[in-house]
Amino acid sequence: MRWHLRATRHDGNTPPTGYRGARTAVARRAVDSLKSTARDRATRLRAGGVVAVQAGLAASLAWLVAHELLGNPDPVFAPIVAVGTLAASVGQRVRRIVELIVGVGLGVAVGDLFLAVVGTGVWQLGAIVILAIMAALILGGSVAVVLQSASTAVLIATLSPAVGNLEAPRFVDALIGGAAALVVTSVLIPINPLRVINRAAGPALDMLAEQLSNTAEALAGRDIGRAELAMDRLRRNKAELQALTDAVEGAKESTTLAPVSWRYRRGIIRHYSAAAEPIDRAMRNSGTLIRRAVTLIEDQEPVPVALRSAVQALGESVQLLRNEFASGKDPADARARALGAVLSAGVAYRARVGFSGSVVVAQVRTTASDILVASGMPQAEANRNVRDAFDRRVVASR
Repeated sequence: MRWHLRATRHDGNTPPTGYRGARTAVARRAVDSLKSTARDRATRLRAGGVVAVQAGLAASLAWLVAHELLGNPDPVFAPIVAVGTLAASVGQRVRRIVELIVGVGLGVAVGDLFLAVVGTGVWQLGAIVILAIMAALILGGSVAVVLQSASTAVLIATLSPAVGNLEAPRFVDALIGGAAALVVTSVLIPINPLRVINRAAGPALDMLAEQLSNTAEALAGRDIGRAELAMDRLRRNKAELQALTDAVEGAKESTTLAPVSWRYRRGIIRHYSAAAEPIDRAMRNSGTLIRRAVTLIEDQEPVPVALRSAVQALGESVQLLRNEFASGKDPADARARALGAVLSAGVAYRARVGFSGSVVVAQVRTTASDILVASGMPQAEANRNVRDAFDRRVVASR
């Protein structure tokens, strides 16, 4: 027995077994988990560190202007508005300032009018908040407007009897806080619009490329489970698309407000802005493609090699588009690969695919056109190139 234990001792090459192996596997997973958590927190810290510095500087600047230059003895609201503006998504900060000011106006108007009629008290406070919220909702205000209107009404109802002339400083503080936030983010510590938009576009395009690749492999192995997973994952793409949309709007705002970013206005930012819509269409058309791939496998329709190649090439074109966008290169390789997908789709079509297979072929063509448009090609030219590539391969394969 002793000899057997020594002979089967783990030598570093053979995977450990038994209790020791299980303990080693658990330890390894724990280490991997800790490393992943550390990387995630480091990424969050890098991303949030800039915002933290911006918020601190904006709050200090707002207080300094309101207190030292305008003589407000207690300008609490100015730094609050500055930080609240920075808390908004990039690309929505000007809108947030407008919402804060509108909310302040509604709260002041409702609070002053109500107090002048019925006076102050506990029930009056509740009634003022209700009326302020209802007024904001009737005017179609956003959540930010509603909350700001209600909070301002509370301040008016509780502080007006003890503090005179509260309304005007409240407006001024809102303007100062918002202006301080914009000065910090646009002039003192501006964001890099390319970095923001690349960070957002990457996950959206990576996810689309991955699910198309998974679908191609599912077709190759007639693996319906894998195809369904790709379909479900693509259905949950709202977060990636919203992040991309917000990043595009943020880049537009940055290039409009920040002098150091004006050089980006004509170029990649405009290109990304034009690409957002066709990328969204490519997502939806790919969803139809994957759903039909699932049905194709369920119905045991023929799966020509060219059909799998077409879907794979389509995913590769999306990945190339992402990489060429990130490097600032003209996405020529992405265009070529997308047209290559159309060529393979033409071969698959002539191989007499079934009904669902023909829908997959059609969606390859449509998605390829979306990718060409996202790469900067006009829609009419993209459609013509796709049609020519498909027809050329069909004629050649007769």
